[in-house]
Amino acid sequence: MKLKFYGGVGTATGANMVLECSGKKIMVDCGLLQGLRKDEDKNFEDFAYDPKTIDFLLVTHAHMDHIGKIPKLVRDGFRGKIFSTLETKELALPMLQDELKVMRMRHKDKVLFDENDLENTLSLWEGRRYAEKVELFEDCSFNMINAGHILGSAIIVLSPPSPLLPQEGGPNKKIRIAFTGDLGNSPSPLLPDTEIPKDIDYLVMESVYGDRNHESREERRGKLKQAILDGIKRGGTMVIPTFSIERT
Repeated sequence: MKLKFYGGVGTATGANMVLECSGKKIMVDCGLLQGLRKDEDKNFEDFAYDPKTIDFLLVTHAHMDHIGKIPKLVRDGFRGKIFSTLETKELALPMLQDELKVMRMRHKDKVLFDENDLENTLSLWEGRRYAEKVELFEDCSFNMINAGHILGSAIIVLSPPSPLLPQEGGPNKKIRIAFTGDLGNSPSPLLPDTEIPKDIDYLVMESVYGDRNHESREERRGKLKQAILDGIKRGGTMVIPTFSIERT
């Protein structure tokens, strides 16, 4: 069993990892690199692996740094199955349509994917419910629990075939690996709290805020209030940059 990281390491975008087991390749997320123009340019480069060799793609949520290169993966040969929550699949279509429009404006001489690739992507995509057990292949299944990050965001709990020898507790012992994707900042005014995965052997998690705690809601509310009051005092205009999806 091997786990390889192709994005989301050393940066906060471009989530992309592949678990190899039992002759199968299971990918988790295939996101866009975002930030500086040089980061965007890297999205047009070839993948570090052959997309045709990927058997399954599991998607944690519908932010661009987790789904933005899925149509390119399909364009370059991926023909496996894509799984996510029902909500993530629904959100993915307008998100990817908007990405296509933006890419055509910003990179007129390059093609990341087109409408046909997007249609082919959705034909491979299946939405499933939280807690539903999904069989990928023999002795390998997964289910999803709520990550509390955005609508439909999921922690993916994968149970692949055990790599252990019989004398080590295998092959009947089940291994459980949780891929968190992005985690919510509970409590949220709109979303349920992040569910905590149970009985996990390995935890693969995002760590953008891994070295500190968020301030409380009361403290955040106070900071926002003070920023507004400072703006009023200056007679200025307040600009709040935020994700369009769900946040605004």
